[in-house]
Amino acid sequence: MARVSTSHVLLGLLAAGSRHGYELKRAHDERLPRARPLAFGQVYATLGRLRRDGLVAPAGQEREGGPDRTAYTLTGEGRAALDRWLAEVEPPMPYVSSTLFAKVVVALLVADVDRARDYLVAQRRAHADRLRELTAAKTAPAATVDDVVAADFAIAHLDADLRWLHTTLDRVADWHREVHP
Repeated sequence: MARVSTSHVLLGLLAAGSRHGYELKRAHDERLPRARPLAFGQVYATLGRLRRDGLVAPAGQEREGGPDRTAYTLTGEGRAALDRWLAEVEPPMPYVSSTLFAKVVVALLVADVDRARDYLVAQRRAHADRLRELTAAKTAPAATVDDVVAADFAIAHLDADLRWLHTTLDRVADWHREVHP
């Protein structure tokens, strides 16, 4: 599974203006509401690498009732790196890498059709429950465009998983009938 480029996401957030690490973390978690939240250590380590590489520069210090906070700004090189990244088309994933897929394959590998079928049914139920949660979240009165876009993305993936689960349940049932007539 491809990993999101934290560096490029932070560059994108800095494209809107100077921010310090805390603001970047908060903006990431707000703008990418369904993504894994960033740890503060990850933000500051990434900012250090971006600064080292000349993609961001310090833009001053702030103190709001706490320690000094260094604000960072995007450099010309940082803007160019961001533009290159945004122009790159993401290749479709060449490999299937999913715990869901691996569990089903292993259950079938050990010739435990009942276990595979039970797992597929339980997983289908969990996916359907999550699908309902996401649909409710995106139609909530307080839903932002970020919430809706994130929910739509997750829903499309869940829908694909549900179709695969249904197809695989059918295949497992057919295989079971062939092996145990």
